[in-house]
Amino acid sequence: MAISQNLLLTVALAPLAGAMIAGLAGKWVGQRGAHFFTILGVLIAFIGSCVVLSQVAGGARFNETLYQWSVVGKTVMEVGFMVDGLTAMMMVVVTFVSLMVHVYTIGYMEGDPGYQRFFAYISLFTFSMLMLVMANNFLQLFFGWEAVGLVSYLLIGFWFKKPTAVFANMKAFLVNRVGDFGFILGIGLVLAYTGSLNYTEVFAKAPELAKITFPYPTVGGDWMLITVICICLFIGAMGKSAQFPLHVWLPDSMEGPTPISALIHAATMVTAGIFMVARMSPLFELSDTALNFVLVIGAITALFMGFLGIIQNDIKRVVAYSTLSQLGYMTVALGLSVYSVAVFHLMTHAFFKALLFLAAGSVIIGMHHDQDIRNMGGLRKHMPVTWLTALLGSLALIGTPLFSGFYSKDSILIASHHSSLPGATFAMVAIYIGVFVTAFYSFRMYFLVFHGEERFHHKPFPPEDDHSHGHDDHHDHTPHESPWVVTAPLILLAIPSVLIGFMAIQPMLFGEFLKDAILVDATKHPAMAALAKDFHGASAMALHGVQTLPFWLALGGVATAWWFYLKQPAIPAAIGKALSPIVRVLENKYYLDWFNENVLAKGSRLIGTGLWKGGDQAVIDGTLVNGSAGLVGRIAGLVRQLQTGHLYQYALVMLLGIFGLLTWQLWPYFGSLIR
Repeated sequence: MAISQNLLLTVALAPLAGAMIAGLAGKWVGQRGAHFFTILGVLIAFIGSCVVLSQVAGGARFNETLYQWSVVGKTVMEVGFMVDGLTAMMMVVVTFVSLMVHVYTIGYMEGDPGYQRFFAYISLFTFSMLMLVMANNFLQLFFGWEAVGLVSYLLIGFWFKKPTAVFANMKAFLVNRVGDFGFILGIGLVLAYTGSLNYTEVFAKAPELAKITFPYPTVGGDWMLITVICICLFIGAMGKSAQFPLHVWLPDSMEGPTPISALIHAATMVTAGIFMVARMSPLFELSDTALNFVLVIGAITALFMGFLGIIQNDIKRVVAYSTLSQLGYMTVALGLSVYSVAVFHLMTHAFFKALLFLAAGSVIIGMHHDQDIRNMGGLRKHMPVTWLTALLGSLALIGTPLFSGFYSKDSILIASHHSSLPGATFAMVAIYIGVFVTAFYSFRMYFLVFHGEERFHHKPFPPEDDHSHGHDDHHDHTPHESPWVVTAPLILLAIPSVLIGFMAIQPMLFGEFLKDAILVDATKHPAMAALAKDFHGASAMALHGVQTLPFWLALGGVATAWWFYLKQPAIPAAIGKALSPIVRVLENKYYLDWFNENVLAKGSRLIGTGLWKGGDQAVIDGTLVNGSAGLVGRIAGLVRQLQTGHLYQYALVMLLGIFGLLTWQLWPYFGSLIR
């Protein structure tokens, strides 16, 4: 059964139509019309994506050009769709999470003066992400890649009167441009050496690319072209998927409204880099150097970003650093060549992390927009739905057996034992330590927010800022459960957070669902084959999981958090005081922001000022432009002295000129007579 082209166009364009109505006609349709049309568009896209997923599960595929945009020489630039298991899974995840966020936004953004604009942005973001994941060529991939970056800039700085939000969106934009520079270099190399931007054609020529080398005498050898291409492409993924050291934008992006944290920074935009590397598996499989680079970067991100989550007190920033750490796990899976496991963790993570972000937003609403977990406590009895869904999301995040995160996370941990890459040992140690760290900071937040003494009585209101957008900020400091438009998405996200791993592990990792979307060289990279050999069903994996080291590490993290923050709160304070230098490093985020702002940014400004004043003003304007004009003026001033206006002087000059010309012409003749 073939997939209908019209169905795919409907899925992609329905959110765009909703965005245009809310954005261009928001004044006339009002707030009710804005959320109605955008939710309708995303709902249509979700239903269509589910139909596509069912058809793909039945063996249907689609890979066609829809529109030829331009032909430059032999290069054809097209718009087209490639729909296989990987694409269909991403379509459903993107549209489902987006739909939940749209519904949630009705309650969260109620009364905000930018209500229609916000709905237009998140619907436009959904369209951009769909174009990215459905692309069958690098040009459309790059369009979607840049479009999600642009819309994320608009969303992070949504409250544009707030200086920290403006700084955060500019930071996200600039850091992503660094990654995108490497990304477009990789695409350029692909085009230069294959003559095509189409995935199928490029992948067919991948073995030829693997034979081309660049001379690089300073390191005593040659670089493989395929290695350079893959590393350049992955640098793009480092920016978009917030990998060390290009991760610095994501925590600050929490300045945007909470719904975009769930949409962009949990389920969609930050996973674009993971999706892209998985899609490019036919290229990455040909370079162990690139895979090792991916592996090490992912391990650093998974471990060291987890450490930062321990000392955060802003509820959204705890979840943000958790996102960074889990993206590191996905990147480690890519480096281990278990791409299917990476996208499997991408899917499970999308549900439980979107759930945790939206639960955090519900807590923020209940706490009258106070985000400091030190001012909370005991919210379990005041916000029972939020409490239960947050607990389920936290259990999924730490990899509790039978929960969705367990199946994907444990698969990565097991795969780390079956790699011969130089960085595999470091990666394995890092992600195992990360299991304890993740459980500790996740349940530190959970216990401080939902259990223990109530610390919100008689606390001052948070400062008046753009966060206060119409919610009833009265003088009753007692938290309250959020309205149904907030809690319903929490419940609907909690269901896949619990069940989707159990249901999907067999077809996604060991079935035929992703077979034609991902290529793995089982001889060189046996981790996937080892996973298949050891897998005996989802139930058996969960039963075995309680006997393994990761389970006890996670349990130890939960128990430690319970003891530290509910039973003996003096212990973490004492440890923090004893390890104050380390805490200071963590509070300053390894001084990477300081380095970026005081070394890179100021250095760039100094270089820019030097080029401006020395190059532009002194050399170009001063010497070339103004200097040449001044030289002409000085010559003209000298020549002007000869223009006296006296005819006898002009006649004398003419006679002297004629005499000179005659002398020059007749001189050879007179010279011969003299000789």
